Amino acid sequence: MTTSDTAVPEPTPEQAALFARVRRMMLIAGLTTALAVCAVLIAVGYRLFKSEGRVVEAVGDVTAILPKGAKIVSTGIAGDRLVVTLDLGGVVEIRTFDARTLKPTGKLKFANEP
Repeated sequence: MTTSDTAVPEPTPEQAALFARVRRMMLIAGLTTALAVCAVLIAVGYRLFKSEGRVVEAVGDVTAILPKGAKIVSTGIAGDRLVVTLDLGGVVEIRTFDARTLKPTGKLKFANEP
């Protein structure tokens, strides 16, 4: 008899039941993981292909009229909005525009307390 011919004893009924329980638990864990991976892939696919049906409007040249004496301090993009910060003679104002259509979507004025 060589070292590779060692005999493995048969498991007791309690050990067999434990092995079956462990296999069942691993099967449940594996299925749960597979389900979670599928859900993530579906969510990513939905986000990637969701924008295919959007109709993009052609936007020509747009001129935004600013108040007299206004200076543009900064511009930026926030999501699907274009953000312009203005200085109106010491009063700071933020104006937002839709990035696709360039239509104004809002104003936010800041003033000092009297």
